[in-house]
Amino acid sequence: MIEVNDLIVRFGEVQAVKGVSFRVGTGENFGLVGESGSGKSTVLRALSGLNPDWSGDMVIAGQGLTPHRSRDFYRRVQMVFQDPYGSLHPRQTIDRILSEPLLVHGMRDVDQRIARGLNEVALPQTARFRYPHQLSGGQRQRVAIARALMSEPEVVLLDEPTSALDVSVQAEVLNLLADLQQARGLTYVLVSHNLAVVAHLCKRIAVMQGGQIVETITAEDLRAGRTKHPHTAALRELSVELEEPEGTAA
Repeated sequence: MIEVNDLIVRFGEVQAVKGVSFRVGTGENFGLVGESGSGKSTVLRALSGLNPDWSGDMVIAGQGLTPHRSRDFYRRVQMVFQDPYGSLHPRQTIDRILSEPLLVHGMRDVDQRIARGLNEVALPQTARFRYPHQLSGGQRQRVAIARALMSEPEVVLLDEPTSALDVSVQAEVLNLLADLQQARGLTYVLVSHNLAVVAHLCKRIAVMQGGQIVETITAEDLRAGRTKHPHTAALRELSVELEEPEGTAA
């Protein structure tokens, strides 16, 4: 589904991503983890088309990517951002926010799709005519997830989707993402600084440091402590919990 080969991203004279390569199968949840400045979110932004200044080869569903993407690309590939409040227009109702991608892509049955979308992310229908500030952080992120799914994408890119949420809400959102992946057959690329969060959702994880992937490891090996690179071991020590969570599928 996704192939990235020798991806390089520069910001002026600074090389933020240095020859990153990985593959993600159809229906797979793949994690990119690293500390701040490791280049993980920069990789995601290049994949999503938000950062057009890159070199290398990227392919999604057999289609080679260029710096400028088509409208169909943005229907098939969607992104969920770290800060749900910042990614939702504060002066638009949830109804308007969810209807916008449907109208952009010329999709019919808008009312039914919005109602189904709210139901999928476990939000009441009464949320439809509220504004983002009237919802909790967890509810806003559920709206952001529902918006990403409105266009019926094949790939969803998740940039730290739980880091702005209370710890008590993080597992709920991760379990929701796992349920949606199973129900829709989605392919996820999840970026996080927290190995425990990534291991909650992903079977394979690429660990980044200094703009490079230093190790690709399975969640099973990670939980067992079978790491090969010292940076992976250090990140593992910083993660609070790496036990197999209940109700999670990858």
